[in-house]
This record gives sequence, structure tokens and C-alpha cells, in this order.
Amino acid sequence: MSISAQEAHYGFTERWLPRLVLAPSFLLTLIFLYGFIIWNGYLSFTTSRLMPNLTWAGLAQYQILFENERWWVAVKNLFIFASLFIGSGMAIGIGLAIFLDQKIRGEGILRTIYLYPMALSFVVTGTAWKWMLNPGLGLEKLMHDWGFIHFTFDWLVNSEMSIYTVVIAGVWQSSGFVMALFLAGLRGVDDSIIKAAQIDGAYLSRIYWKIILPALRPVFFSTLMILSHIAIKSFDLVMALTGGGPGFSSDVPATFMYAMAFTRGQMGVGAASSMMMLATVAALVVPYLYSELRGKKNG
Repeated sequence: MSISAQEAHYGFTERWLPRLVLAPSFLLTLIFLYGFIIWNGYLSFTTSRLMPNLTWAGLAQYQILFENERWWVAVKNLFIFASLFIGSGMAIGIGLAIFLDQKIRGEGILRTIYLYPMALSFVVTGTAWKWMLNPGLGLEKLMHDWGFIHFTFDWLVNSEMSIYTVVIAGVWQSSGFVMALFLAGLRGVDDSIIKAAQIDGAYLSRIYWKIILPALRPVFFSTLMILSHIAIKSFDLVMALTGGGPGFSSDVPATFMYAMAFTRGQMGVGAASSMMMLATVAALVVPYLYSELRGKKNG
């Protein structure tokens, strides 16, 4: 084989081999992710109940969904959970990041302790908090054993308060993750800016509020997107902690979808609810991606 033929052969291999290797995984992702999203979207317009049924039903499943009281309880719970989960998680995470940014002694140990919850799955977190918040096993029993017989903390079995137990467990798990993101951002801020502000007589709290935190705007948006995404698709934490109960008082859209599609024989309604969840995620992610791409385009 001549040198030019060898170069052509290697060029062809270099150009096409990576594509051939990646093609199966790309194709499977296309089918099992986007293909099933399209399939699910189609089912939401059919009369499917226990099994898929391809008979076209228009918007009937969406009408049933919007007339379902349990769906609106799930939407209300999602709003409560997302607001408190994101707000509290970011506030605690930023506070911890600023605390560790003071270069205190034992920072490595504290950082590991704060990050430890992220090593657990939401199922483990939900199960552990279920034990701790159980009136017969956890905090309430402990306080009674210590002599505080009038102490009550029955949020887990209280239909008005059960969703807040999910908030507590979710914030406990996510705060360390938020701390890690903001701590990385804080360590990336130019020290000369801070020193210049200190020379001008600015207090440390004012420097953080007026200079450092505004400079972390990209970290704010990234954290907001990640936590919003976790909140909308939260399923395992709710199932492990409350199971959606008592009754359906702590249902969120993901548990509602599971119940309708797999235990109540309402596959069409379940598909419609999952499409509403997809639309909510898209409403959050698409504007963010658009602003990011426009920012890069404008340099």
C-alpha cells in the first residue's frame, strides 16, 4: 500500500471510527428517551386505561386530569415543596459557603460533614427521616422519654403538615450540595477586588452583599435550575418518607402520575400528568438555555 493510500485509510478510520462506536448508544438514547417521550405524549391523547389503547380521545384525559382534586393537591404540594426546598436550601447553602470561606480551622472536616448527605440516595434519606419523625419511634418519643411529656411533633401523620416533612428532608440533603457550588464560586472571586474594597473601608458583610454575591450570578442560576429540576421530578423522597400520605395529602405530580398509570388503571391520565410535568421543566430550562446561548453568541 502506498503512503498516500495509507494516509487516506487512516484518515477514513480516524473520521468514521468514533462515529461508528458512538452510534449504538446514540441510537438507543434517541429511542428510549425521546422516543418514549413521544409515545407517552401520544398516549395522553388516547383512551388508554389499564393497557395502552390507541383510540384517539383528543383532550379528554387532560380534562379528567384538571377536574381531579388529587391532581390539584399534588400541584399545590409541588409549589410549597419547591418554594421552601429551593429557598431554604440556597439560603443555608450560601450561609455555609460564606462560613467556610473564612478559612476556618477544620474546614476540610466540616466540608465533608456538610457534603455527606449528598452521598445518600433520596430513598435512604426518606427512610431515615421517616424513623426520626415517627411519633412512636423518633423525636417525639425521645422527648417523652426525657420527661417532656407534652411535646408533640406529629407532622408525619398530620395531613396538613406532612408535605413539610418532605421539605425538611430535602433541604437537609441538598444544602451541602448548594454549599459546594457556592464555595467553588467564592474561591474563584479575585482577591484583589476584596482587598481594594477593604482598603476603602467597606465592612466584610457589605463586601459580600454588594460585590461578591452579585458576581456569583451564574452560580445562582445554575443552582436554581438544578434544584428546580430535582423538586419537579421528586418521587423517591416522597415515596420513602410519606408514601404520598396520609391519604394523598403529600402527593406531588410525580407520585400522582405513578399512582394513576401503574396502580389505578388510568394510564391516559398518568400520561397527561407526566406531559404537564415535562412542560413545566421545559418552561424553566428553555429560557435558561436561550439566555446562556445568547450570552455566548454575544461574546
